[in-house]
Amino acid sequence: MTSSVETVEPFPVRVFGGPTALFEYGGLRLLTDPTFDDPGDYPAPGGPSLTKTAPAAGGPADLGPVDVVLLSHDEHADNLDRSGRALLAEVPLTLTTPGGGERLGDRARGLADWESVELDRPGGGTVTVTGVPAVHGPGPREEIEPLSGQVVGFVLTGDGLPTVYVSGDNASLDAVRETAARFGPVDTAVLFAGAPRIAGLYDGAALVLDSAQAAEAARILGARRVVPVHYDSWAHFTEGREELQLAFAAAGLADRLDWGSVGRPTSR
Repeated sequence: MTSSVETVEPFPVRVFGGPTALFEYGGLRLLTDPTFDDPGDYPAPGGPSLTKTAPAAGGPADLGPVDVVLLSHDEHADNLDRSGRALLAEVPLTLTTPGGGERLGDRARGLADWESVELDRPGGGTVTVTGVPAVHGPGPREEIEPLSGQVVGFVLTGDGLPTVYVSGDNASLDAVRETAARFGPVDTAVLFAGAPRIAGLYDGAALVLDSAQAAEAARILGARRVVPVHYDSWAHFTEGREELQLAFAAAGLADRLDWGSVGRPTSR
């Protein structure tokens, strides 16, 4: 049983730039899509070069212990870079796409849609992490995945714990609706946004939620709190904090936004 969204105190989320955020949930410390490399150009095999424009607000050494990485996908440098890959070797478990689970070795596990894993909590009990649908571009999944690859989102639940949704690089509001139908309302939604666009791909349409879609996703989920990530530090992200603020204000949801705390957390 999960707690009511009205009765749960918000847990802190620390953001490091791009898609990378750290939070403690049920006594476990979880990190999303680790990206800590320096600014610069990062070629993608068979794809366009991606340009990182700002450093992360801290590095792997500043994280303290990490129990689980929630990795939306492993194939793009703006979601998993060289430093992030090195970090995975030090983390007990990485949850990711089915394909990523095969590529990343023994410490990684892929989750298909609605597949769950139970994680032991330090003080007893478990946290359940469920893989949920995500589509990395505009259109049906079967058309997008051959070009953009697999992506997975996550829902976290546990006895006496709030429900948490981590969207991953998702552009599909239909995927959000499917998730909300099974798990909504949610307490906290960590929404990947930024409306990234690549010239020549999908006629310039966004590969991840734009700001207005992020606000609509919050409404669909009934999210009490939204922590945006994946909207800064890369040149192909076309909408940032200002656009998100305006979109949530226009939707009457400005009070749901939580920008997290920036940078170096203390160790457990």
